[in-house]
Amino acid sequence: MPSIDLNSYPGRKKPVPASRKTKDGADLTSFLNREISFGSKELADKKKEYLYMELSSLLQAGVNLKTSLELVAADQQKPQDVALFKQIQEAVLKGIALSSALQQTGKFSLYEVYSLQIGEETGKIIEVLADLAKYFQSKIRQRRKIVSALTYPCIVMATSLGAVFFMLKFVVPMFGDVFTRFGGELPWVTAKIISVSKALESSFVYVVLLLAAVMAFVFKSRKKEWFRMSASAAILKVPVVGSLVQKIYLARFANVMRLLINARLPLLRAIALVRQMISYYPVEASLLKIEQDIMSGKSLHQSMQQFNVYPAKMIQLIKVGEETNQLDHFFGRISEQYVEDVEFKTAALSSLMEPLIIIFLGLIVGVILVAMYLPLFQMSNSFQ
Repeated sequence: MPSIDLNSYPGRKKPVPASRKTKDGADLTSFLNREISFGSKELADKKKEYLYMELSSLLQAGVNLKTSLELVAADQQKPQDVALFKQIQEAVLKGIALSSALQQTGKFSLYEVYSLQIGEETGKIIEVLADLAKYFQSKIRQRRKIVSALTYPCIVMATSLGAVFFMLKFVVPMFGDVFTRFGGELPWVTAKIISVSKALESSFVYVVLLLAAVMAFVFKSRKKEWFRMSASAAILKVPVVGSLVQKIYLARFANVMRLLINARLPLLRAIALVRQMISYYPVEASLLKIEQDIMSGKSLHQSMQQFNVYPAKMIQLIKVGEETNQLDHFFGRISEQYVEDVEFKTAALSSLMEPLIIIFLGLIVGVILVAMYLPLFQMSNSFQ
């Protein structure tokens, strides 16, 4: 097996342009609505978890790599997955290392490729495969819990907004026509609701076009550095949500660092590799400066202190990890703490959002109904 040239890792002097980096998006919505992976063309996280779990279990049981890949390919249902794993199997049969075979497919991240390469070189391929399986299992579990907690409030919000839109677009204009025929002065609240309905009817197309233009602008600019910096700064200022997004990405950063350091990758190279994998701008931008500081002789925790994105508790734990030479252990603790905190806060946020959404939208619907029936009450009183 060829030796690993660490100089082939992503270098610190040649940062990858923003347009070439794979991005997950810098907001909570994109985090919830898609699988978190390091590239949009990569294999799904669930299939990666299955692959690494099966390979680690089979190799641990004494099954050779060729047979293990055959068993994995035979268990696939979709033709494209069968073709992918057979491609990996054929490459391995030709004498290519597993890490190189995965890299040739273009379906796996640099993090996975280099981790496996180090495992092959150090004879710890089974441990690395098991760590990768746990990593993707943790990501999937975290995403499912967050989505499960926020699904109901989002459905309630969408349904309620749809009902309000229907009332303003169709019901209110019908009442407005009736009131116009009867003449007379309308109550203030009724007049305002009717004016909102007319404004919505006259500007509906323009509003849709404006939203489409904004979405197109965001989609086109999402990879540009100025947009990512502004978007991440704005999201961080949002109460609760900003802290939640920050901890999600810090947990991911800590977990990746744990795996890379545990695989005996030098700290400087681990940071250089993580910098090109993390899509969260504050962390990604800070790692470039941290890399330069470490080259100048600073310790990791000293360099991290200058960035607000890293909490003081996290920096203290990393300091202890450096002093005791157990960085991988403390990065693991940091990741676990943030994952647990994210899951707890997401569940609490979901429980809080449900009644607030119902109350808020109930008030809106109630105001519309009162505004529509108030003139009818006035007219009935005038007939008496």
